Amino acid sequence: MSAARPRIAVVGASAAGLAAAEGLRRLGWDGAITLVGDEPHLPYDRPPLSKQVLSGAWEPERTALRDAGQIEGLDLDLRLGTRATAYDPARREVTLDDAERTVLTCAGVVVATGVRARTLPGTEGVEGVHVLRTLEDALALRRRLAEPGRRLAVVGSGVLGAEAAAAVRGLGHHVTLVGSQDTPMERVLGREVGELLAEVHRGHGVTLYPGATVTAIATRDGRATGVELADGTTVEADDVLLAIGSEPAVDWLRGPAAEAAGLDLSDGLGCDRYCAAAPGLYGAGDVARWYHPGLDRRIRVEHRMNAGEQGLAAARNLLAELDGERFGPRRPFEPVPYFWSDQYDLKLHAYGVLAGARRVQVLRLDKDPLRLAALYGDEDRVTGVLGIGLTPRQARGLRPLAAAPGPWEEAAARLTETVAA
Repeated sequence: MSAARPRIAVVGASAAGLAAAEGLRRLGWDGAITLVGDEPHLPYDRPPLSKQVLSGAWEPERTALRDAGQIEGLDLDLRLGTRATAYDPARREVTLDDAERTVLTCAGVVVATGVRARTLPGTEGVEGVHVLRTLEDALALRRRLAEPGRRLAVVGSGVLGAEAAAAVRGLGHHVTLVGSQDTPMERVLGREVGELLAEVHRGHGVTLYPGATVTAIATRDGRATGVELADGTTVEADDVLLAIGSEPAVDWLRGPAAEAAGLDLSDGLGCDRYCAAAPGLYGAGDVARWYHPGLDRRIRVEHRMNAGEQGLAAARNLLAELDGERFGPRRPFEPVPYFWSDQYDLKLHAYGVLAGARRVQVLRLDKDPLRLAALYGDEDRVTGVLGIGLTPRQARGLRPLAAAPGPWEEAAARLTETVAA
């Protein structure tokens, strides 16, 4: 009897998980690849959920990252609608929650389980309270918005909350955006740019409650009727969307075996510069917190572009660990972080690290207040750059400013040249 093929398990049928599986095959792994996903769907794209899917511009099948034939060509052992419940780093064993409680013995594992949406206590089972993380989440809220003139309260004014508010307002519904920050996306973009976004949302008819704390969901007969604020205000609504952040999906990794192996699960899966958390265990995507050599610190990036890039990097470095003679040496993963956001006709492009900047310099491009570029960083050095309303060529030109950040004055001069091109 021939020996079983060595197996690599990719836990998380996400953009990062798919990129890892494709990378393994492209780089020459001819063993088994098991792709585990807790949703029943083939891997799909999440950014459209808060925009095109929620608004009805896209049907669910358009979010698929690959068609069935392309997935079949990867020769995967697909375990969809199945959760991983445990991992033993010493044995490299993944336990699944299927009927057989299957235990997969692996040569290596890539963790791409992403994050789960935060909720408020006491909201489970309340009709009309939503989160927006999965395809089912988006479709459930879309069905509630099928009737005209609905009232939606969005709790949380970060990227997700701002995008959802824009999409739903575009359908003609009444939208209230409640945020603990003074302006939308302020934690990432700063006060000056946040004030611009606030005016854009108000200009489209969204009611804003800035700097507000939600203390409870108002209910009647098990249905949401709005949200209650700390100052005593009640915001009436037919539906409530909780966009209050997320938590890395690492609970399945916890346990005595993980502690014995020294896994760092304090904020996602702690990894080194190669995306390795332990021998044979690599992280990718939203769940991974890794040491970025260029930034000289650990970061965790919840953006779509990073998911794909890190999935491939994790696959490459895992193969290099398993057989360095065949697959070559491991390489540090040090990308230029990037995210985009679409709100109404506004397009935002950001490169590098913006959040936590102590200094922000905004460059207005012309008399149009919706066209600008901005630098982010500390007193002496730029760490990130933002563009709003730029041409595609100008937006692409921002990346080198974050890829090779320099002294502030030098970066400001380069930014002026870039947006003038």
